Amino acid sequence: MALHEFLNQRFLGNDVRAYLWCVGILLFGFAFKKLLSKLLSKLLFRFIRTKTEGVGEQHFQALLMQPLSVVIFLVSTYFAFQILDYPVRTSELEHNEPALKVFFFRLFQLAVFSGVGWIALRVIDFSVMVFQRRAESSPSHLNNQLIPFAKDLLKVLVITVTFLAMLSRVFGVNVTALIGGLGIGGLAVAFAAKESLENLIASFTIFLDRPFAVGELVTVGGITGTVEKVGFRSTRLRTAEKSYVTVPNKSMIDKPLDNLSLRTARRVSFTLSLSQATTSEQLRSIVEEARNAIEAHSLVEGTAEVKFAALTPTAKEVTVQYFVNTNSYDEYLDTKEDLNYSLIEVVERNGGHFANAGTTIVQLSNGAASLDPATPTLS
Repeated sequence: MALHEFLNQRFLGNDVRAYLWCVGILLFGFAFKKLLSKLLSKLLFRFIRTKTEGVGEQHFQALLMQPLSVVIFLVSTYFAFQILDYPVRTSELEHNEPALKVFFFRLFQLAVFSGVGWIALRVIDFSVMVFQRRAESSPSHLNNQLIPFAKDLLKVLVITVTFLAMLSRVFGVNVTALIGGLGIGGLAVAFAAKESLENLIASFTIFLDRPFAVGELVTVGGITGTVEKVGFRSTRLRTAEKSYVTVPNKSMIDKPLDNLSLRTARRVSFTLSLSQATTSEQLRSIVEEARNAIEAHSLVEGTAEVKFAALTPTAKEVTVQYFVNTNSYDEYLDTKEDLNYSLIEVVERNGGHFANAGTTIVQLSNGAASLDPATPTLS
């Protein structure tokens, strides 16, 4: 049989030549989809290279190559089957078309819309990388808070538009009439999703009012943690125990919120309980030297309050209060530790002793000390 005759033989409404062209295009698309997607991503990157804030081409390719490969293969599939009498074009689909034929064509259309939506989502991811790089050079925390929120919002919009486009182009649904016809049904859904809508509105309130920003330490509803993310529905806090707490946005604006990061200083307040054996002269020296030691520290703000505040049956109590000029919790703890050592040294240097519960140190006439387990009373 001559080659020409073989190529002209027909099977299922198409000749062999058409089938060979179809297979050839499919093989070409499958074999070169990665190469073509790489070339296309390089071409696209050239248009935005000057505005990427140092985000390299490799990041752009890593995000776009896979969805581009899928779309390129789908396009090659489309052109391959256009040679055959299958599938038909949208305008040619009639009610009397075979169900299997219509099914595969609809499935193909869904795949194309999904691929295009996938590319759009990856472009959003790359844009977020660029804006995050730009935010690193900004001292404001607002960009760090706004970028993740905008990312989620744009992705929801892309998914919604893609879904509506599928309904309109693939299934022939009148989207405008569908949205307009929601009416009472939309109100019912809104009522059922009342809390979700409240949290969504609260998220916009947070961005407008800005009671806190990402990276700041806050206390709300008895929970203290560092803000890591503000989402559509909730805010994520990282506590001192390194746990990850999710707080509804509505609670973040309805309940009293203490932004600890905006404090000008951290307060330290406690009581020194000295034994009853501490003399008035010793007590006066301890109070004076303790005040001087605290105020001499470089991170202590203002005047320290050191007062002989109470005389109890078991102790002579001295209240201590001062402010540490720092927002760093670690630096705050280091300052407290340094001053606690200084206070102990002041008490020891003046011959004082700290009181123990149920035990009183009695100073003997020879200068020695003994423990009296009995609880003294005041006369």
